[in-house]
Amino acid sequence: MKRVLLIEDNEDLRENTTEILTLAQYDVLTATNGKEGVEIALKEKPDIIVCDIMMPILDGYGVLHLLSKNSETSHIPFIFLTAKADQMDFRKGMDMGADDYVTKPFDDVQLLNAIEVRLKKNDILKKEFSKNIEGIEAFMIDIEEMVSLEKISKKTDSKFYKKKENIYKEGNYPKGVYFINNGKVKTYKTNEFGKELITQLYNAGDFFGYISLLKEEKYDETATALDDVEIYMIVKEDFLSLIYKNPEISKKFISILSNNVVDTQKKLMQIAYDSVRKRAAEALVELSDKYKKDNEVPFTISICREDMANMVGTSIETIVRALTEFRQDKLIDVSGSSITILNYQKLRDMRN
Repeated sequence: MKRVLLIEDNEDLRENTTEILTLAQYDVLTATNGKEGVEIALKEKPDIIVCDIMMPILDGYGVLHLLSKNSETSHIPFIFLTAKADQMDFRKGMDMGADDYVTKPFDDVQLLNAIEVRLKKNDILKKEFSKNIEGIEAFMIDIEEMVSLEKISKKTDSKFYKKKENIYKEGNYPKGVYFINNGKVKTYKTNEFGKELITQLYNAGDFFGYISLLKEEKYDETATALDDVEIYMIVKEDFLSLIYKNPEISKKFISILSNNVVDTQKKLMQIAYDSVRKRAAEALVELSDKYKKDNEVPFTISICREDMANMVGTSIETIVRALTEFRQDKLIDVSGSSITILNYQKLRDMRN
């Protein structure tokens, strides 16, 4: 039975919500204020926390801040309950690391669905997947509902390559990420004198070809079969959806790709996030070029974060983080849903 910690200072709402959760077969812990909630969370380690924002002693933001700084509680899914539906409150909560936001008044189904989705997501992120095509397919099937993809490749047919046959060539655009089921593959570069420099050797169970895909660049090397090989490919659209739609999923997926090597994971996550930053900068430049009036300096536009995320092709949480960094770098200013571009040229340069 999953354990839910409910932190709510309103007695009637706390009792009613506890009854709803109990009927849904959850083990419910309750706290009447933020300070008490933090103490219970540190002691009991619940599976998920549902927390009001406006509370005495310690508000919901303070609870989230304290628990996110503790390694024993930072991984616990966190849902805010609040009567305040203002965009600034939403952004502040998501910026701090909240997983979801349920606005009062809410119905039973709305709350239970939010909890179920977050628990399912957390279970998937804890789950270990085998490093083979069955493991990656199981991972993609598990997260399909969570990331709301219209299409995801649950099953990809394998392709066979003969010894010395090219899988991709330097200068080609990436079409997907490759997984070796059987056989060996080398990647190499050729210098001006025609001499090969082998950059990497891959064996059965290895993924390759994803660096150029993340960097959104042409291949800077050639991949060739060292013997007869059987290879599966995750198509570009599915791979990028997994990487960009959710930061936690990105980390999990990249850990599968990179043999759980910490330095490699950090490097790949940086490449992925840099690409998001570039696309966010490009979106802001595009908005300015399209809607800026002749004498409008600086340019300001009102756009909701969901629309901005859809332009960039990422999650709301990720676009909020990118905009926050742009604001800290004094490239933009943000007020509610309005974005003011302070340094158009730097944003333009960033996208290149």
